[in-house]
Amino acid sequence: MKLLRLNILLLVVIFCFAAACQANKVADSDVREPAVAGKFYPESAAKLRLAIEKFLQDAVPVKVKKPVAIMVPHAGYIYSGQICADGFKQVRNQKYDVIVILGTNHTSRNLQSIALYSGEGFRTPLGKTPVDKSIISALLKESPKDCILDKSAHESEHSLEVIVPFIQVVFPKAKIVPIVVGSPDLYICTRFGQALAKVLKNKNALIVASSDLSHYPSQEDANIVDKETLAAIAKLDIAEFHKTVEKNMNKNIPNLSTCACGEAPIMAAMAAAKSLGASRGVIISYANSGDLPEPIGECSRVVGYGAVVLTADSDKKAIIAPAKKTTTAVSSSLTTSDKKILLVFARETLSRIFTTDTVPLARSFSENLQQPRGAFVTLKKKGELRGCIGHMIADEPLGKIVGSMAIQAALNDRRFSPLTAEELKDIEIEISVLTPMKKIASAADILVGRDGVLLSKDGRSAVFLPQVAKEQGWSREETLDHLCQKAGLDSGCWKKGAQFSTFQAVVFSESELK
Repeated sequence: MKLLRLNILLLVVIFCFAAACQANKVADSDVREPAVAGKFYPESAAKLRLAIEKFLQDAVPVKVKKPVAIMVPHAGYIYSGQICADGFKQVRNQKYDVIVILGTNHTSRNLQSIALYSGEGFRTPLGKTPVDKSIISALLKESPKDCILDKSAHESEHSLEVIVPFIQVVFPKAKIVPIVVGSPDLYICTRFGQALAKVLKNKNALIVASSDLSHYPSQEDANIVDKETLAAIAKLDIAEFHKTVEKNMNKNIPNLSTCACGEAPIMAAMAAAKSLGASRGVIISYANSGDLPEPIGECSRVVGYGAVVLTADSDKKAIIAPAKKTTTAVSSSLTTSDKKILLVFARETLSRIFTTDTVPLARSFSENLQQPRGAFVTLKKKGELRGCIGHMIADEPLGKIVGSMAIQAALNDRRFSPLTAEELKDIEIEISVLTPMKKIASAADILVGRDGVLLSKDGRSAVFLPQVAKEQGWSREETLDHLCQKAGLDSGCWKKGAQFSTFQAVVFSESELK
């Protein structure tokens, strides 16, 4: 009898466990699973959290007091994560119960309506964030003409998904309201924005408009177009913003495919924010993919990213415009502080590549470190060369070049296998900041130990930094023979028909500046 009771009890436990599992399975089936984890942001929860925390550490200080809505970008974190963090930093000291995410429509070709998510929540590697279904219901009631329940529009839409991890880190207790704004129709967006404001009135809510800026023009054109787009958003005039986008799209700017791939979410957010008391926008930060180190970014074809806060703060300070590249004269001197900053930035760049799959944005440097300079980054492991790559031409800001060359030296020096995360602790970083290169008449003008040398002949070239010959104990002739070999030519090729350019370098390393 006792055995029978135990068997019955065991069956009851098994049944209850199976029922609970089935209930969880049903509940989880109504949760939107991540579609771009491992593509747009790290798939590892630890890497993802660390990436966001690092971006927030580097974020622009708070500039507004009464935020109503923010606009942040939705590209891969390696490209736009820092600008997204700049936007979230502005509202981090606030408390919100709900975050409304207005995403753009990348995946549903025929969607013209406002697609509300009807499921229970969104999942990312950081966990599940619940949807505020009461606001979904209220929007359907307040805006029946424009709003529909449509999960399909959300299934693969990255403009919503990439915002959720930031919310999970900054506002871990908040619920979300994911919305895809189907079409940049001025009247639909305005009407829906006003309906959203009615639903959110007297609620502790934040509106997030998810949008990148210009797509695929040159960096020079992007800086101009994006500045105008951001200024129009900051004026909080929906019609003028819409007109500004149309005007720039009609200019036939090479390769410009859009001025704002979240034009519809921006307009809806502007309408809602204005109805909720916002009076102006403040441009917090701007960058484009060309500002990132090579090979991640390239200047010929870029995407723009901006962070804007729509605020009810009446303190009308000057709107912050996107920074322009400095054009002042180059100073050859570097302070000890300058050198330490560059070394720390080079190491942080490599550390973040390994620990977060992202890189820091090269900004907030002193004017001297923003000057266009050529530079090499050399990596040594226990005194032995482990990678060295440089950029000779002074056509990019020094800080950005150092970040670029650190990555290239670690991962793309063909003489070595790519550096691993485990090796980084044993690596010493050395930076060589170059003076402008000068052509010389003959090899006799080269002074070993002072001059770096670029040799060119028959379409081939090779370069040595000034310290190489001194470290190897080479004479001028030996240095030039080795340069010929490095260029894939015979020793002695320098004696006839070769061209030479020399430069000097300010060389400093971590061990020297501890």
